[in-house]
Amino acid sequence: MRRVELKIEDIAFGGKGVARENGKAIFVPFTVDGERVSAQIVRDKKKFAEAEVGALRESSPLRVEPQCPYFGRCGGCAYQHIAYEHQLAIKWRQVRDVLERIGKIKEVPIRPIIPSPISYAYRNRITVHAQNGVIGFFRRDSHRLIDIERCPIAKEEVNRALARLRASRVRDGHYTLPAEAGPRVFSQTNDAVANAIRDLIAQLIPSNQELLIDAYCGAGFFAKALLDKFERIVGIDWDKFAIAAAEKNATSKETYIAGDVDEELTGLLEQTQAVEGAVSAAPPEDLRVGTRATTAEMTIIVDPPATGLTPQVRKSIAALAPADFIYISCNPSTLARDLTELQKRFTLESVTPLDMFPQTAEIEIVAHLQRRVSPPTLKS
Repeated sequence: MRRVELKIEDIAFGGKGVARENGKAIFVPFTVDGERVSAQIVRDKKKFAEAEVGALRESSPLRVEPQCPYFGRCGGCAYQHIAYEHQLAIKWRQVRDVLERIGKIKEVPIRPIIPSPISYAYRNRITVHAQNGVIGFFRRDSHRLIDIERCPIAKEEVNRALARLRASRVRDGHYTLPAEAGPRVFSQTNDAVANAIRDLIAQLIPSNQELLIDAYCGAGFFAKALLDKFERIVGIDWDKFAIAAAEKNATSKETYIAGDVDEELTGLLEQTQAVEGAVSAAPPEDLRVGTRATTAEMTIIVDPPATGLTPQVRKSIAALAPADFIYISCNPSTLARDLTELQKRFTLESVTPLDMFPQTAEIEIVAHLQRRVSPPTLKS
């Protein structure tokens, strides 16, 4: 393997340090921007290369001692060697850069990143894997397991559940270990930052609104926090168990639909056009969502998976053009892609990164968009 002397210039999304040799990018994990390293090239491609650190020639003052004995071997964390404040600065810069590069947004209205109150012991659940007596996580860049006795970024209750699992005879498979028993539906992993997202959205949306459409609503975590702002709330999610959980304590304001977001938003668009006179009116009892709200009275929140919005969902949202649109994203790249199209109908008011997953390369983002006053005519 070829050895090279490198200076780390930046940290790429995903957590690897970026250096250059004759203009070619070389990615080096577990480094800090500003460091000088001696590294070995382990993968050499036409446009980039990957390397592993052989020796630290000049260490950054922002380098810290990882708190996990598995760090560097386990595939979960990427930043335990970096001081937490600098982790936040890296993630903020990554969000801005991705939106500029992929989203073609010249001046990103990015707000300061909201940190996690604690940077360890924050995860309210983990999923471990069991195979041939080994219980743990996948190794970095591998499908092999590393045996894990304790996870420092998980809550103590989760680690106690892991200890109980390890003390029992378990079959090969996957085991989700929550801090508290409850319905097995999607929920955010960091309770404090989830609450910060909820509070932020409540600040962004004005009071006395007509209708909220909460797509990918899960058990209604965000929708239920906004009940006092809306006359009517409709939540949509494919997970029937999440919808059942949302319906358990639902008020008369709330309607939850177990269905495909693509199909339900398409139906909502047809219904809204009927109400606004764009197509033949339909009897109220035939409307899938059952509301007469117009786009001027509507707010939409989406919290899609990492793959982002489908083309059909983007098309429906652009055509609906709600007054306010909140996009919660766990993937800056797909957010940037979606914003490229959505900006034809909306103005990007603010982008707020939140550190949902300290010590990892993951980033959570809340983007707030508002309908343009005079939107351009869209081609059908």
